[in-house]
Amino acid sequence: MMVTGMVAASLTACGAGADSKTPAAGSGNGSAADASKEKDKQGAAVTITFQNIYPDPTTPTYKILRKIVSDYTTAHPNIKIELDSLNTDQQKLKLKTQAASKEVPDITIVNPAAQMKPFVDANLLAPLNDILDQNGLKATFQKGLLDAYTFNNNVYALPDGNNIAVVFYNKELFSQAGVEIPKTFDELLDVTKKLKAKNITPFAIGEKDTWTGSFLFMNMLLRTNGGPGFLKDVLDKKKTFGDQPFLDAVAKFQDLVQAGAFQEGATSFDYNAGESLFKSGKTAMYFMGTWATGGIDDSSVKDKVGVFKFPTIDGKGNVDQYMLAPGSAFAVSAGSKHLKETKEFLSYFMTNFPKVSFEMKNAVGLGQNVEGDFKAAGYSQLAMDVLDLFKNVQGGDLAFDNTMNPGTAQAHLTSIQNLFIQKKDPKDVAKEHQTAFESNNK
Repeated sequence: MMVTGMVAASLTACGAGADSKTPAAGSGNGSAADASKEKDKQGAAVTITFQNIYPDPTTPTYKILRKIVSDYTTAHPNIKIELDSLNTDQQKLKLKTQAASKEVPDITIVNPAAQMKPFVDANLLAPLNDILDQNGLKATFQKGLLDAYTFNNNVYALPDGNNIAVVFYNKELFSQAGVEIPKTFDELLDVTKKLKAKNITPFAIGEKDTWTGSFLFMNMLLRTNGGPGFLKDVLDKKKTFGDQPFLDAVAKFQDLVQAGAFQEGATSFDYNAGESLFKSGKTAMYFMGTWATGGIDDSSVKDKVGVFKFPTIDGKGNVDQYMLAPGSAFAVSAGSKHLKETKEFLSYFMTNFPKVSFEMKNAVGLGQNVEGDFKAAGYSQLAMDVLDLFKNVQGGDLAFDNTMNPGTAQAHLTSIQNLFIQKKDPKDVAKEHQTAFESNNK
């Protein structure tokens, strides 16, 4: 499979901090001028803080990040990149605290649409139109993707991916339990029960990071609603959380939890720990975005894993509609003391991100076009199967917290996480959501 794009192989290096004109000390005629020229060439010493969500050394993204940073700092010895690597929920919380005191890192991570809007409204992020218009960088991004990061015609963040949510499964464990890929939700429940009967944990999840349960729940709502747009209809006051599609999604979600679908203590596992359960062969399934493909291919179960679409629920939904995940994205602080140098580095990073990702077998689900033949490059059958799914995507929904404002989103995340701990009447869950929505949208 060949996926083509306008990805530049490299960015012409330009000296950061070239506006520094302080002469260097020296003796002899012309030595001070020569030293000054050399300093201008290399630039003054600059430290760029780079907050990211790639903390796990076993993942391709961790290695890709450090490879590009190392290449850049080798070519620019005056630049130091200080990495602050956190898991997703930790990073969101830390950034919120930093934003309150207007101490946003030079580069940080934001999520699209509703999640990043408060940072834009507070003038905390720098527009990136200038670097997108240089060296063909804008053309590397898939058509329409940057719209989710654009406000008032300014692009404020550059995404690392554009993914869909799928179910990864361990073929060997499925065989041990005598089960096949489920086509309906009832079949999925039956698979879950048969796996449990063989002492095999059905699903891995990292629900300490609350977005993971929400991601699965929203895919179920996408089905019970018969298609995309439930949250948009709520925002437009055409529906409420008390409507039947939402109640059905809550009920079905709880059916899965009550059937013992997830590992014990799921809310104490963060994203990386949850994923590690699947990658070490301890669970049969893993519902996640296609960005997980590269990490799975780099694990002990790489030759045992397949992928399938989340099934219909009570005959409702289109399996070619997915939870859509325009990626977490890199944003630059408007208050950066080294704005010019930071933008230059980010331009280099994003220009080289597709190329290095492809080389490290982690280019499935990127937000940028990729030059290269995946099959010829030795990508796995799993990767090829995932790439095939992208061919028939017929739309879908964004995550809850990319659609609703932060106050409503937080109430939702907490409400869904609680369902892993106690069973609740779907009407009570709906009331929690509706109350939060109305109080945060006055």
